[in-house]
Amino acid sequence: MPHADPTALPARRPRYDLDLLVSVSARVFNERGYDGTSMEDLSRATGLAKSAIYHHTAGKEQLLRLALDRAVVPLFAVAEESLARQERAVGRLRHLVTGQVGLLIDALPYVSLLLRVQGSTETGRWALRQRRAFDRIVADLVAEATAEGDLEPGPDPRLVSRLLSGMVNSIAEWYQSTDDEDLTQARREELADAVLRMAFEGLRPGARA
Repeated sequence: MPHADPTALPARRPRYDLDLLVSVSARVFNERGYDGTSMEDLSRATGLAKSAIYHHTAGKEQLLRLALDRAVVPLFAVAEESLARQERAVGRLRHLVTGQVGLLIDALPYVSLLLRVQGSTETGRWALRQRRAFDRIVADLVAEATAEGDLEPGPDPRLVSRLLSGMVNSIAEWYQSTDDEDLTQARREELADAVLRMAFEGLRPGARA
């Protein structure tokens, strides 16, 4: 029977910082669902003992909030930047949708989690409130662009907001099903343009003529 090498170094556990822990947790939450994920699942996914995870965070819900922040904070930053632009509402709306597409690609695991999280916890309910607040921003821009004559009147701005978000968010499912892991900036702009073209060409005055 072979003897253990006394000079061999013991196997080391992976070293995690909070940033990497949040990243792995987001992946597991997306795969298993937040409610279906246990601390044991996170321990297995990270290779860390649960006590080591608790060294970095208060627990599973805090990891969820930190992961969601990676989608919510830049999403509202894009909204703020768009609203501050000195141009007609339809231009600000275009800028917002383009930024939304770029964020989805750059922060796909976190945006996917934001779209999937349920209101079963306080953090989940907070996330749903953020999504509704963002929808209101889009709806207000749609209403303003309609009042300025750049979009055809008729559809409820809240409905248009949901349709735009639905078109953008569907890219998440499409992107995850492709082998194109690294979308170039030109390709990103092409995706944003496709969403905007399909949405706005059907809403512009005279488009149905």
